[in-house]
Amino acid sequence: MIHVIAQITLKPGCRSDFLAEFHQLVPLVHAEQGCLEYGPAIDAATPIDAQVTDENLVVVVEKWESVSHLEAHLVADHMQTYREKVKEMVGGTSLQILSPA
Repeated sequence: MIHVIAQITLKPGCRSDFLAEFHQLVPLVHAEQGCLEYGPAIDAATPIDAQVTDENLVVVVEKWESVSHLEAHLVADHMQTYREKVKEMVGGTSLQILSPA
């Protein structure tokens, strides 16, 4: 099993529209072979001083059975369609692919 943390930096003012598109994608990804968990998260409002927040950041928390399942996900047709729909909203992305320790 692997864990994936995808950080998607959005252009200012795009978060609501981006999340609307992303939520349409989630059921398609959940149906993929090897997907154990997949969903977006945004900063929670807390009184914790050490918390760093960014209203233009969406973090996608994922779990996959294997790297090969993740690789298949990345080239799935619905992922290509999703990327085309959101490309004008996204400023950048980064991935962390992790093994349980």
